[in-house]
Amino acid sequence: MKLKCIITDDEPMARRGIRGYIEKTDFLSLTAECETAIELNSLLKKESADVIFLDVEMPGLTGMEFLCSASNLPKIIIVSAYEHYALKGFEMDVFDYLLKPVSYERFLKSVNKLFDQKQKEFNSVQTDYIFIKTDKKAKKIMIRDILFIESMENYILIHTANSKETVYCTLKMIAENLPTRNFFQSHRSFIVNADHIQAMEGNIIEIGNHKIPVSRSFKDHIYNTYIEGHFIARNRKAGD
Repeated sequence: MKLKCIITDDEPMARRGIRGYIEKTDFLSLTAECETAIELNSLLKKESADVIFLDVEMPGLTGMEFLCSASNLPKIIIVSAYEHYALKGFEMDVFDYLLKPVSYERFLKSVNKLFDQKQKEFNSVQTDYIFIKTDKKAKKIMIRDILFIESMENYILIHTANSKETVYCTLKMIAENLPTRNFFQSHRSFIVNADHIQAMEGNIIEIGNHKIPVSRSFKDHIYNTYIEGHFIARNRKAGD
């Protein structure tokens, strides 16, 4: 998932700085740049975005005036040289307030928090199915039917109880369309649906007749997140 960004600032150097930060952050994508809030207002009639990096003091219409006049806005991160607008900004429900000059560390902290929030929102409203392109057609697959997904260099294999579908995409791309509450990566080449796990022993997950490897780097997270919390009772040896 990539977050679409719009920069609005009348200072070219300020826009250049935020643009550079966006370009070096892999989950951000720059949609447009505006010099004024009036230009931004027109742009939003035609373009959508996930976040706007908004300056406050601009000619014609200030950032605060724009916020008061607009509705149904994406997330707003104010980028300003003046800290005294911060309280007013948070009263208007801005996501964050960055003081110029903005360090990349501070910028990254803000957008990481935004990404996490967006990811949770995405997972909570996600549909029960996905469409994949296979054999020159779009095929609907119910998410609950997916057992696991296997990466094979330039394509993936989606294993369900009744089929095996070949899709030309990466494991990362398919992962972005699956709910994280029950799908997890067990290995650099495998994503598993926790709902179908029958057993886990050592570095192997069993789903039906399939034995799926578990990387050492993923093992503790998988056990603690998807298995340990679901134990009802442990087997006891005779005489315990």
